[in-house]
Amino acid sequence: MSGMGPLASPVDEILLPGTPEEVAERYRSLEHRATKTSFDLLEEDIVVLDTETTGLSFKGCELIEVAAARLSGREVVERFHSFVHPHRPIPSEISALTGISNADVALAPEAPDVIGRLADFVGGVPVLAHNATFDRTFVESVPGGKDVSDSWIDTLALSRIALPRLSTHRLADMAHAFGCDAVTHRAMADVDALCGMWRVILLGLSDLGPGLLGRLADMHPEVDWPFRPVIGHLSQEQGQATFSLRQARRDLLAGERPAMRAEAPDGGEEPVSPSPEEVTAQFRRDGLVERMYPSFEWRQEQEQMALEVRDALASSSHRSIEAGTGVGKSMAYLLPELMFAQRNGLTVGVATKSNALTDQLISQELPALARVLPDGLSFTSLKGYDHYPCLHRLETSTYAELPLSLVDGMGKSPRTTQSEMLTAIAVSYAFCLQSPQGDLDALGIRWRYVPRQMLSTTANECLRNRCPFYPNECLVHGARKRASQSDVVVTNHSLLLRDIDLDGQILPPISHWVVDEAHGFEGEARRQWAREFSGDLVRRGFEQLGSRKTGTLHNLMVQVSGLAEATLYQRLLTKLSASSARASVSCVDFLLALHGLAGQAEGSGDYDRVNVWIDARLRESDEWGSLKQVGDVCLRRLEEAEKDAREAVETLSEVDAPLAGDLRASTSFLGQLGESLSLVLDGSDQSYFYSAELARRKRDMPSERLVAEKLEVGPDLAERWLSQMQSVVFTSATMAVGKSFEHFDHSVGLDALGPDAHRDLRLDSSFDYEDNMSVVVCKDMPQPNDPRYREALSQLLVDVHTAMGGSVLTLFTNRRDMELVYQQVLPRMHERGLELIMQERGASPRRLRDQFLADRSRSLFALRSFWEGFDAAGDTLRCVVIPKLPFASPKDPLVRERELREDRSWWRHSLPEAVISVKQAAGRLIRSSSDTGVLVLADSRLVSKRYGRQFTNSLPKQPPCELECGNVGKYIRMWRAGHES
Repeated sequence: MSGMGPLASPVDEILLPGTPEEVAERYRSLEHRATKTSFDLLEEDIVVLDTETTGLSFKGCELIEVAAARLSGREVVERFHSFVHPHRPIPSEISALTGISNADVALAPEAPDVIGRLADFVGGVPVLAHNATFDRTFVESVPGGKDVSDSWIDTLALSRIALPRLSTHRLADMAHAFGCDAVTHRAMADVDALCGMWRVILLGLSDLGPGLLGRLADMHPEVDWPFRPVIGHLSQEQGQATFSLRQARRDLLAGERPAMRAEAPDGGEEPVSPSPEEVTAQFRRDGLVERMYPSFEWRQEQEQMALEVRDALASSSHRSIEAGTGVGKSMAYLLPELMFAQRNGLTVGVATKSNALTDQLISQELPALARVLPDGLSFTSLKGYDHYPCLHRLETSTYAELPLSLVDGMGKSPRTTQSEMLTAIAVSYAFCLQSPQGDLDALGIRWRYVPRQMLSTTANECLRNRCPFYPNECLVHGARKRASQSDVVVTNHSLLLRDIDLDGQILPPISHWVVDEAHGFEGEARRQWAREFSGDLVRRGFEQLGSRKTGTLHNLMVQVSGLAEATLYQRLLTKLSASSARASVSCVDFLLALHGLAGQAEGSGDYDRVNVWIDARLRESDEWGSLKQVGDVCLRRLEEAEKDAREAVETLSEVDAPLAGDLRASTSFLGQLGESLSLVLDGSDQSYFYSAELARRKRDMPSERLVAEKLEVGPDLAERWLSQMQSVVFTSATMAVGKSFEHFDHSVGLDALGPDAHRDLRLDSSFDYEDNMSVVVCKDMPQPNDPRYREALSQLLVDVHTAMGGSVLTLFTNRRDMELVYQQVLPRMHERGLELIMQERGASPRRLRDQFLADRSRSLFALRSFWEGFDAAGDTLRCVVIPKLPFASPKDPLVRERELREDRSWWRHSLPEAVISVKQAAGRLIRSSSDTGVLVLADSRLVSKRYGRQFTNSLPKQPPCELECGNVGKYIRMWRAGHES
């Protein structure tokens, strides 16, 4: 995708980067066209509705306001509005958001009375609501609520189909962009905004064309899909038309002319690097960075990092750069890398830890850079295959059996799940008609109800030249083609590591990389290169393959019936169905036998699961001998099924490549399961260590897995990747232990390359930690194994929360400690008028984050997912507490394998990993130059053990303040008085 030009209208503010100009112009014209277009029945006698509630949870929250309006054309002909009296006070953050006070609802009618009058007003006609599930659930939870209407249309989901190139489908954002009434989080204002947006949404649907609308209206007629009447009506109004996804993609891509890159220098010509002066000029007055950011401030550390990246490019060597928070490391590496790429006609790569960080670079930093660079820039985001729509599978999904068996319904009915699947198909079609490139992550699909394999493929399953969309119309291969012609490719750690594992078969040939958030690279490499045999893989694989009556095999049996020699193909498929059924039974038998290890071996874990280390002692036991016998039978059955699958695929390939490709894709798991099982049962490959993750309860067996993981990934990275790269810059805010990069350099293989091949650089944060942060160590806290520990920690946490007045994040290392301390602390917090929430099992980290940030007096107990990647600038987070140093469990299989194979493994691995985790957690506290906060380390081993200084010396604020637990609250009050305005 290329740089974006100046913004032409409010619509451009929410268009996805890379939107074709023709599509963008249609979106810009919607507001004007909406004044001249009518949709007759779709705008007559329809009610638009919105509610306000005391919170977002369906449990414990209540209605406080209901508003509705009846539409006739674009005019509101009748209104309904009422406050609702709740049975508890309105939370302060809800009052701040909506402007509804407790006085407003004090004399309001009760919910049944309001909903009864609403039912009379609606009269059973269709109801429009943005995120209708939310409003409908609250309305129908009130007696009489189900009488309001049987037909609710969710305009949030429908807008995703109608306007797939928008980066947001929030009603407020769309209403602003398309000139509708502004949303104020009051029910009637939101109703007015949606009234204005309804015609815009209908126009967006109409622009998809009658052919696609007809296909969507006709797909899976057996499913009660709420959007079918709307889409079907629009299709009939436009008339019949043929539709070809392949032709539609060709037409869309016809105007795309990616600029061909200049020839890369041959082996005898050295690439030309920008000079140090050219690089520093971009970070000074009137440089590119100042033109990007109106509030630009020169940062010495940012410039120093940029020069170090330039030196790495110039000398074809590698770097480890720790850049503290506030340095601005993204721009520090992007500018020199892009200057180098454009000067030499090369492509450079950036790998981030997660797709969220990838999206940030693609949607913010790179477009901003493109606007100020004289010649713009070209950039492409690459993710794994399963992030892109597979056009072949998309076509198939409109008529093939919906894969309900692959979805954990989470309490939802099959009817709801089927409806979600059809919505996902429709959104994907619309997106593919308007997007030369892009992925599924921006489409708002509810993956809890929609299996990714329904809409995407994998590298092993991709049909490639046997697919009618390959290569030009395909989004996956089109992205890879574009990537090879781009200045910069942005991807994630996992895809880069898979590419390394497949010897460069996924990504373009790139010799200059930046690995951002590099502290997680070793762990991700171990995960990506692991081999596993799991209950989930077995279940998903065999359910997708199915039998003569279900799944892929059933669909193929139906489709081959129309081919010549249908009897031959059906016989082969029947044979495969029988052998796969035998293999499935053997896999289940093996998993049952595997579960028996949970009670026979000592392992780490919690009270839900246990991680069993498969060592020589266990392999010599009778239990392992019995397990291996069952495993050998399972291997034979998998090999038989794989053989039958190959025979059927090869025979089908001669007459119908796509059908053969579907079968190949659906049976590839057989070989993968067999290879993983064989690897673990044999156990002779010393580059791996072996373990079993088992459930303590039999009902949780589907999550169990047998795993082979690389003990050391550094040697593989050095041999298979780093030695072939010209330059790799590893960077993160947390890499060094004290001032030493020894642990990090070993973990990624840099130490295997020799001293001249790489250099380390540690840059302090640009923030003023000396004045804005305090670190407190509780020097008399009982040891974690002391019976007095839990009560002492509880009292300390009450003191800290009281002194801070809330906004405290406490980061635990295990769930059991967190839950027990929460039970002790919660009543005392309530006595002091403070709110405390906890990361409960199955809770969404994102929703929990939003809850925490919504109220500065609210505090949070959380686990590992909050130790890094959690940003909360300002008053919403003013204190972080770490009750216990985050050492890996001594019973963890990786820890035990390391101890077996090397001396001082705890000092070489467990200690530095814990230090980096504490640095990550401390980094949650100061996220901007104006933030202030206190870090409380409630582990006295920091004082009593000689390794304690490795932790404190690695923190940005030194030295820490060592206090008795009883004085921590007093100290925090004094510190706040001097540091908070």
